[in-house]
Amino acid sequence: MTHLRSAALVAALASATLPDLSPPSAALRSAPSTFVRRATTDRPAALESAQERGPTPATPEQIRAAIDRLADLDYPTRMAAGRTLRRAPAAQVVPALLQAVSEHADGFVRFRALILLTGFADPRTEDAMETAMASPNDRLREVAYAYFEQHPQPSLAAKLLAAIDKEDGEFVRPALVRALAALPKDAKAAEVLVRDAMRGVDYFRSTVIEAIGDYRIAAAVSRLTEIAQIDGPLQDDAAIALGKMGDKTALGTLAALQQSAPKETQPAIAAAICLLGTNCSAHIGYLHKTLTFAETYPGYQDLVRGAAAGLGHIAQKGNDEALRILFDVGIPSQDPVRAPVTLAVGLVALRNTPLLLKTLEARKDQDGAAGIVAEAFDMLEEDLEEERFFVAVRKAYWSAPDGSPTRKLCELLINKLDF
Repeated sequence: MTHLRSAALVAALASATLPDLSPPSAALRSAPSTFVRRATTDRPAALESAQERGPTPATPEQIRAAIDRLADLDYPTRMAAGRTLRRAPAAQVVPALLQAVSEHADGFVRFRALILLTGFADPRTEDAMETAMASPNDRLREVAYAYFEQHPQPSLAAKLLAAIDKEDGEFVRPALVRALAALPKDAKAAEVLVRDAMRGVDYFRSTVIEAIGDYRIAAAVSRLTEIAQIDGPLQDDAAIALGKMGDKTALGTLAALQQSAPKETQPAIAAAICLLGTNCSAHIGYLHKTLTFAETYPGYQDLVRGAAAGLGHIAQKGNDEALRILFDVGIPSQDPVRAPVTLAVGLVALRNTPLLLKTLEARKDQDGAAGIVAEAFDMLEEDLEEERFFVAVRKAYWSAPDGSPTRKLCELLINKLDF
């Protein structure tokens, strides 16, 4: 995360007669798109319900036509094409998608076909992904590496390690880093990640630090501690990663940072201490207070981003209170608060889908909450993870009794998110 340091901001926070925001003691991709992603109106519920009656047979011609329309500039057209392919029987659509991935003239169609292929759990998908790792199409490489993060293959370690020294795609390298981090107990991969946490541009270093924390690379604890003690744009990333590691020896480092780190870094430190299981309720309360304070007093965007991200990290680990706060604050909010809160909700949706569905089902304002998720997906453009979310929601739909609250919620999400 990039921080805009401001001595005036720190001074104002220190002297203002406003609520005490001191943390409790004790111890995008956002890629530019050539497409307008989402329609301004939702599809009628009756149409959406009809589309959930089960696999819908399609002729080879209809499947080929749908694949060709995956890159259509018209949003409803390409979304309808995706729905057609998702709902076609696997025996019909998988061979066509495999052929599109390897042969289609349009690189974006190949990319979308590879994404859709992951929804069918076909054993041939793995071979297609391994081939895509060497593709000149950076979108295909990104999908392949992201797939192997979710389906780690120790046999691919050598290829991944060879790629890390030459891959410099802005959105590809982070996926490769996470695929390396996901390899179980690979000493060479850990060595490379520890090395790369200290070299290169901050954007890439940030993705390495995040992956180290997410996959609890124990060999990197001392390196994370070193980075966390350096005032700069990676301090909060390192603090959060230390929290995710679960090693309570980091409490001393984090407690010291509560006394020395800039105000805008304090939300990350509070979240990290909570992630370590220490005084979590008080730290969540501090993050909530920080969000509402910053909403009331404009001009503290660094604090908004930090508090929203901190609550998001805590929620990703299964804390329903943190997710509830994000929805409570986010649904009625406007920018500049809405965007970082929405982003945090989206990451929870992708990385802890069961918690997201459980939380949504309990809310009375489901339409507004689902709208936040839809906005988040527009911001994130994490295509493979979004497809995994779609698969999970459709599975939940079919597992729930007809007319049940779960099925109704899934219908709402299918409608809002256009899948």
